[in-house]
Parts: sequence; C-alpha cells; structure tokens
Amino acid sequence: MLRLLMDYRLLVPLALVLGLAPYPFAPEPHLVEKSRMLANGTLARPVDIFDLVWHVWPLALLGFQAGRDVGRLLSGGRTRR
Repeated sequence: MLRLLMDYRLLVPLALVLGLAPYPFAPEPHLVEKSRMLANGTLARPVDIFDLVWHVWPLALLGFQAGRDVGRLLSGGRTRR
C-alpha cells in the first residue's frame, strides 16, 4: 500500500486535488486562508487544524518523495541501509 501511495502517478494528482485545493477561490484559495490563520495564531478550532493537515499531507509527501529521488540521483544511486 505504501508503495502505491509513493508512486508519482497517484501522488501528483493527490497533491493537485487535495493540496492545492483552489476552491473556494474567492476571496483567497483555501490553503492560503488556512496558512494565514496558522501564521496569525487564529487556527484554533479542531476542524480547521484537521483541514490544514488534510490539505498539506499530499504536498509534504510529494516533497519528501521528490527530495528522496533527487538525493538518490545526486549520490549516484547509492542507498543507505
């Protein structure tokens, strides 16, 4: 299951749909609104915290996967064990 989740064919669409979440677009994108609430310290309701985590996890996983792949390319394909 984890191998399927870390596959770019699933991870990129997940990051686009859940992570970017441009809806509702007015007055600002949803993730921008939640990020601003976090920065201002007004992200206090549990539903807002869950919502932020729900929208961020695909982007974080995509960043982790891309960073791991770039690290492998730069190290010549060597992996640590």
